[in-house]
Amino acid sequence: MRIFSLLLLVSALPASAHEFWIEPTAYQITPDVNLQADIVNGQDFGGTAQVYLPQRFEHFVVISNDLAQNVLGRMGDRPALNQTPVAEGLNIVAYQARNATVGYRTWEDFQGFVDHKDFGDVLTQHQARDLPEVEFTEVYSRYSKTLIGVGDGVGADRRTGLETELVALTNPYTDDLSEGFSVQLYYQHDVRADVQVEVFEKSNADEVTITYYRTNAEGIATFPVQAGYSYMVDAVVLREPSVALADETGAVWETLWANLTFGVPE
Repeated sequence: MRIFSLLLLVSALPASAHEFWIEPTAYQITPDVNLQADIVNGQDFGGTAQVYLPQRFEHFVVISNDLAQNVLGRMGDRPALNQTPVAEGLNIVAYQARNATVGYRTWEDFQGFVDHKDFGDVLTQHQARDLPEVEFTEVYSRYSKTLIGVGDGVGADRRTGLETELVALTNPYTDDLSEGFSVQLYYQHDVRADVQVEVFEKSNADEVTITYYRTNAEGIATFPVQAGYSYMVDAVVLREPSVALADETGAVWETLWANLTFGVPE
């Protein structure tokens, strides 16, 4: 796998994490309107839109029913997604970014991230591997999805081939949301049970509330949603990188970020 090398030195706000998501211009559109969405990097459901750069992603596709189309933009396009819907109904946009790296000056910086994402006792594992507690590197990859309702918005989310993935068990544009919205979290071929899921809720005034949930034995988390709000769901895998990836990047830890965005109709 090619590595998109981006080395950041973390020093301030160690407990913060930067999410990476797909944010549509509109979560519901008519069939004659283009799907438009930004690829965004930031915090607290606010950040900087990225331009369309094929060298930055492994996988960028739109799926609806049994049809799929690669996103084929022009270099530098913003929004990064701007093309006709695949079909009327639920359109699923999936994006896999190429690997990048982040450097930590101290263990305390990394521990803040570990605590935020609820990874448990990573220090003991770190010490057992005889790793340095200063000046070390993490390699990370991003697996982001969004749900856009086209026309009637009918359809269901599904697995799209991402190594870690959040799958919506609820269609926000057609289903009854009075009992909440459910997602199922996957890693490779298995569900992820008893792990933290972070939910960002954004109002039309861009006011953001963050809440935390845990998946059940089937990897499912359910949370309440409000009409007229948009949502981002985030979950992270922490693992030891493969020997080949560690040799290529110098990283001692690897993270895989699953992300899902959707809107709730007024």
